[in-house]
Amino acid sequence: MYVCSCFGVTEDQVKQHADNGACTPRQIASACKAGTDCGGCVRRIQALLGRGACPRRELLDQRAPALVPLDDAA
Repeated sequence: MYVCSCFGVTEDQVKQHADNGACTPRQIASACKAGTDCGGCVRRIQALLGRGACPRRELLDQRAPALVPLDDAA
């Protein structure tokens, strides 16, 4: 089923991007443009993402830093 008719993005594609680490509608938009034209699909994308397992979200919920600094040695 299509989630974003503007760019022809399906539920399965959104779920695949989520499995690959996209945790927010903005990250989904960066991956496939869904939600960047009319915006009518953003709520559906939010519903698909839900409150599922997302490492960054879990860190934020625990008030831990979601990003870690890079080592200077790199």
